[in-house]
Amino acid sequence: MPAASQATSATKFVLLTGATGYIGGRLLSALEADGVPIRCTARRPDHLRQRVAASTEVVQADALDETSIRAALEGVDTAYYLIHSMGTPGSFEAQDRKAARLFGAAARDAGLSKIIYLGGLGEGQDLSPHLESRHEVGEILRMSGVPTIELRASVVIGSGSLSFEIIRALVDRLPVMITPKWVRARAQPIAVEDVVNYLRRSLALDAPESLVVEIGGADRVSYGDLMREYARQRGLSRVMISVPVLTPHLSSLWLGLITPVYARVGRELVESLRHETVVHDDSAERLFNIRPMGIEAAIDRALKNEDKEFALTRWSEAISSKPGAQDYGGTKFGSRLVDSRVARVSQTPEVAFLPIERIGGKTGWYYADFLWRLRGWFDLLVGGAGLRRGRRDPDHLRVGDHVDFWRVEQIEPGRLLRLSAEMKLPGRAWLQFEVEPDGDDGGSLIRQTALFDPIGVAGLAYWYGLWPLHNLIFGRMLRAISK
Repeated sequence: MPAASQATSATKFVLLTGATGYIGGRLLSALEADGVPIRCTARRPDHLRQRVAASTEVVQADALDETSIRAALEGVDTAYYLIHSMGTPGSFEAQDRKAARLFGAAARDAGLSKIIYLGGLGEGQDLSPHLESRHEVGEILRMSGVPTIELRASVVIGSGSLSFEIIRALVDRLPVMITPKWVRARAQPIAVEDVVNYLRRSLALDAPESLVVEIGGADRVSYGDLMREYARQRGLSRVMISVPVLTPHLSSLWLGLITPVYARVGRELVESLRHETVVHDDSAERLFNIRPMGIEAAIDRALKNEDKEFALTRWSEAISSKPGAQDYGGTKFGSRLVDSRVARVSQTPEVAFLPIERIGGKTGWYYADFLWRLRGWFDLLVGGAGLRRGRRDPDHLRVGDHVDFWRVEQIEPGRLLRLSAEMKLPGRAWLQFEVEPDGDDGGSLIRQTALFDPIGVAGLAYWYGLWPLHNLIFGRMLRAISK
């Protein structure tokens, strides 16, 4: 019997599709915090189970497999439909169309009271394939006979959202931008927190009939305005030169060369940027007691939330601990660049942590101290702190201590030390050490991670230009600590 049919008849689940996606993952956390009984669908349930609360049920289902969808909908009252096929091979429009028809029919037969769907803003006869497909999916769900609340959103601002990552990549990498006409198109960007809030509140909304609700942030701005605000908050000076000849199609080809965004998804999205995506009706104000934030607050929150999530990241989980050669420049996480390596020692974590806590000052940096002194001298030359500050205590550290030109940001004796760089850099940098038990013989793993948040082209040039030297120094440092 499928896992979905094992629920008691008294339990009425809220089904969440797309829980592994950008919006779905955040909505999942919000619904769990609200105490909502949730069932999530996933093509690979084992990948999702370890990320959900104990009260959340995860079942295997594929949007194009009618049998699995019908099983997942048993015992469900309301469903969130957050499925999109834009990143898949083949015709994403045909796949989205088929998935919506299968889901709508199965939801009707299961007796659902409501479907909540997140689509895209945009009007006109000549819509891009992306927006046309988003609207078509909403229409198919409404025609299923199940009351459907379709929320239509503009650009979503949040660290990790596709729209935001495109803007970030362009502004970070290009001091001078040749901008096409679509950069002047108006949008009503909305913070990801506000999107999740609208989705949450839709659960309690009494909707005997289907609704289309346009949602947007407090500001109506152009994409150029978005880029300028992001640049301001990052402390970047950017020049934008508008040209009339760069079509969305040519823009998408150019974008693929400049940004790290998956090429096909970025191309489909850019085709949609020529459309104005602003709210034209007041249904969101009438139906929801939500006051969405403007772009300044949305970008500020995106950057701060990214810092918070970044600080909480366990690099031992995010990066394979198997030894081996890394790609040139390390690994990229969002805008951050990461160089991580691991070594095994036969001592307990408490013993293995001792040389880590003594780093810097008179102890030195365990390899090529003359290079560290040279870096400190150069830092003094450009107005930085240099190495002369040393340490407060040769053996023990506490949060806030200076360690040469680093500052202790976090320390958990025997487990974790994170140092934040205070030298002059075209970005922000951290050096982190983690120690954890390994095996039954009392041994430990030491993970050393250098992290860099580059600002502009200068930041990228700094990281990649010094990569060979950093790779040598940090690798030999870890060997010496282990020894």
